[in-house]
This record gives sequence, structure tokens and C-alpha cells, in this order.
Amino acid sequence: MIKALFFAAAGTLIYLPKSVGWHYQLVARRHGWDVGEASLNAAFRAGWMAMPARQVLRSARPDDDKGWWRELVGSVLDACAAPAALDRGAFFEELYAHFAAPRVWALFPEVETVLAELRGGFQLGVISNFDGRLRTILRQLGLARHFDFVAISSEAGSDKPDAFIFQMAMKQLNVKPDESLHVGDDPSRDWAGAEAVGMHSFHLERSENSLAELASILKT
Repeated sequence: MIKALFFAAAGTLIYLPKSVGWHYQLVARRHGWDVGEASLNAAFRAGWMAMPARQVLRSARPDDDKGWWRELVGSVLDACAAPAALDRGAFFEELYAHFAAPRVWALFPEVETVLAELRGGFQLGVISNFDGRLRTILRQLGLARHFDFVAISSEAGSDKPDAFIFQMAMKQLNVKPDESLHVGDDPSRDWAGAEAVGMHSFHLERSENSLAELASILKT
């Protein structure tokens, strides 16, 4: 019997209506640098793929993973030939804060309705490879009130698909793996990661299904 539902965040509950490059460009222009959105998107994708995995500490990582993001942003600036006059430190600090600002993130259309429906019958949690900014984002979007526990990788010192972050979340809600279901859109981090620790998983593929199907399945 399922007692607890855990959700990934980005791509499952929330998304960026504008591209990452659009946001980088917005901040860059405030700092006097006019650079193309497409170039920034390409540089971000390449930089993201090249970044080393964050260290598994199984305790809170230093500076809430901010240093990892600083390194990634630096690689984007290098790839896009940022001018020498650009104050990289100031640019990064504004950009980092920007991604926790109101109206940057949005909810997928069915999320609020589904969570409200599920809230009465299950414990609800989040398991996300994010940092502390996620708590601000969830509050801004009115989602924080739905969740009994939010497991964030920077605070757990463990990124999905590492087992520890799943186990920590289940321990907090006092549920066993066979009583838990994880909902996510990433085949490796979400589906395989959850199943490897014995949890059930809902394979969210937004071109094929949505969280509304999850609610229907749980009613049967």
C-alpha cells in the first residue's frame, strides 16, 4: 500500500517558461554585455554536460553548492567570450539570485489540482537535485504548503540517483520503500534511482502523460 508520494521538482512540478539563455541574456544586458540567447543556451548545455558530478558527502555540502554553479557560469562566460570589462563576480551573484526571483519559474498546468487532490490521502514530499533556492521557489508558487518534507541534494550531500537522498526522504516520513512512490521525468535519476532502493516509480513523460494520470492510477 502506497503511503507516501515523492516528486522531483524541475521538469515534474515546475519549469522555466523562458530558456536558460534568455535569463542569462537578461542579466548580461544589465551588466552592459549584449550576447545572443542561442549562444548562451548552447554554452550552458555544453557546460552542464562537462561539469563534474557533485561530491557525495551524505551531509550538507559547503555553500549550498553555490561554488559548483559559479564554476558552471564561468564556463558559459568563457565559451561566449565575455568581455574583460565584465565584473564576473557581480554578474554571477545577480544571476544566481535571479533564478529564485518571482515569475522566473512556473507550475505545469495540472500540478496544483493534483497535489490538492492527493494531499488528503498520502504524505507528500519532494526529492530534488537542487539547492536551497528551491524552498523559495516552492513558497512563491504556493506549493510548499502541500509537502511534508523537501529533500534537496545540496543539503543531503547526495544527488539522485544516489541511494542516500531517497533513503533520507523515506526516513523523514517514516515509510518503507514498498510504501513509497517517486514521481519524476528523468529515466536515470528518478526512475532507476528510486527503483534501485525498492521504491515504486511513476515514469513522467510529458509528451505522453501528466500528473493527472498519476492521480487516476492511485484512485484505482
